[in-house]
Amino acid sequence: MTATEVLDDLQHPEDEASKRALGSSFYAAMRIMPPGQREAMFEIYSFCRAVDDIADDIEGDAEGRLRKLDLWRRDIDAVYRGESVRGLSGLAVAVRDFGLEREDFRAVIDGMETDVHGPVQAPTFNDLDLYCDRVASAVGRLSVKVFRMPDHAGRELSEHLGRALQLTNILRDLDDDAAINRLYLPREFLADEGIESTDPDTVLAHPALGEVCNRIVKLARWHFTEADRIMKAHPRRMVRTPRVMSEAYKAILSGLIKRGFKTPRTRVKLSKPRIVYIVLRHCIV
Repeated sequence: MTATEVLDDLQHPEDEASKRALGSSFYAAMRIMPPGQREAMFEIYSFCRAVDDIADDIEGDAEGRLRKLDLWRRDIDAVYRGESVRGLSGLAVAVRDFGLEREDFRAVIDGMETDVHGPVQAPTFNDLDLYCDRVASAVGRLSVKVFRMPDHAGRELSEHLGRALQLTNILRDLDDDAAINRLYLPREFLADEGIESTDPDTVLAHPALGEVCNRIVKLARWHFTEADRIMKAHPRRMVRTPRVMSEAYKAILSGLIKRGFKTPRTRVKLSKPRIVYIVLRHCIV
C-alpha cells in the first residue's frame, strides 16, 4: 500500500461499510485490516456512530432520544436471538464470526444514555471512569475480539487504550462540550485546584484549568504506557490497528500539551499526510 493509495482511500471509500465508518476517527486504522476483520470493525463503528448521534442530538427531546436508544437495545437483542433486523445483517455477521458479546453493545448504549440524562457536568472520578468504560473501553472489548487477541490481554488492552483515547478526546473537546453545556473534568480534580464551580464556561475560564488538564494528561499517558506494554507482548500484525490508533491519539495529546489549555484554544487535529505516515509505518511488518 503506497502513500498515494492510502490518501486516496481516506478520501474515497469504495464500499458501503467503509462509507458508514468514514466519519470515525479510527477509519484509517480500520482500513488496513484484512477484509473480514475490516468489515466487522466498520459495523461496530457504524453502530457506535449511530448511538452517539442520538446522544448528541440536543435538538431532540430527551424522551425521544431515550426511546431511540432503547430501540437499539431491542435490535441488538434481536440480533443475538438470530432474528433478521433491517440494516444490521453485517453486524450480525460480525457477532457470529468474532463472538462479540451483547453486554458490550449494551454498555455503549448505557454510556450514551448518560449524556441524554445529562448534561454531564464535572462528574465524580468514579462516574467518569465508568463513563469511559462504557463509551470507549466497551468498544475496545468488541474490537479486540475482531483483532483475535487472547481474552485476558484483550480486555486489559481495552481497559487502558479505551480510557487513554477517551481522556484525550475529553481534553481535545473541552470547548465543543462546553458549547452544549457538558464538562467531563472530574469534580475532585477541580476541587483540588480550588475550582468550586461545575459550570463549563466558568471552569474553562478559570486560571487553574491547566493544572486540572495536566492531571488528565498524566492519567492518559499512564494508560497509553500500559496499552503499549500489552501490545508489545503480542505479534505486531495482531495489534497493528490499535497501534495506529494509539500513535494517532498520542500525537493529538502531544499537540494539546504543546498548545496548552489557556484561551484561545485552537482545535488540534492530525493532517491527512500525518495520518498516512502513521498508517504506512505500521503497514510494514
